[in-house]
Amino acid sequence: MFSQQVFLQGLGMGASLIMPIGAQNAHVIRTGVSGRHVGLTVAACIVVDVTLIALGMAGLGKLVESSSWLLAAARYGGALFLLWYGLRCWKGALGGGAAGPVAAGQQPPTARRAFVTVMAMSLLNPHVYLDTVVLLGAVGGSLAAGHRGAFAAGAMTASLLWFSLLGLGARRCAFVLGRPMVWRAIEGFTGTTMLVLAVLLLKDAG
Repeated sequence: MFSQQVFLQGLGMGASLIMPIGAQNAHVIRTGVSGRHVGLTVAACIVVDVTLIALGMAGLGKLVESSSWLLAAARYGGALFLLWYGLRCWKGALGGGAAGPVAAGQQPPTARRAFVTVMAMSLLNPHVYLDTVVLLGAVGGSLAAGHRGAFAAGAMTASLLWFSLLGLGARRCAFVLGRPMVWRAIEGFTGTTMLVLAVLLLKDAG
């Protein structure tokens, strides 16, 4: 029997993990502001999240948790990715991002390039696996078999709603978010968040 309470639990936990700004969210905002391949980017992020949540619910999260080297690889790999992305954002905030998310004279990305970029942002960030496969998988897997589907559906719905709202919202607010000073502030905030998350990952590993 489908449990609305468990669905809302999955929705709430999924939202709490996906809403904090990260590499995926920052990329969706950048794409929304530029107005290029927004639908493709949003759809790719949703499909990746839904797939990883399903894998976590299927037991992959327990496999990762039971393997010390896989868990360590995810943690240290995630920390390195977040460190790299955070420094990249700060570089943009301090100078390179002055032109906004799309530099003047820059060639518009093709659909193929846009797809490859969003998949890299999604799949090369081990922190994503910790959130979806390990954490959501662990909580969902601990529920009774009849409630796991409702929990997974809630978490997947959170991803669907969030990325859709983020991409479309950024597109509608492009006239504000695309201003150089505003974008530099976004880059600075994103970079700081990434560096803090990297430190927290390394602290947890210790």
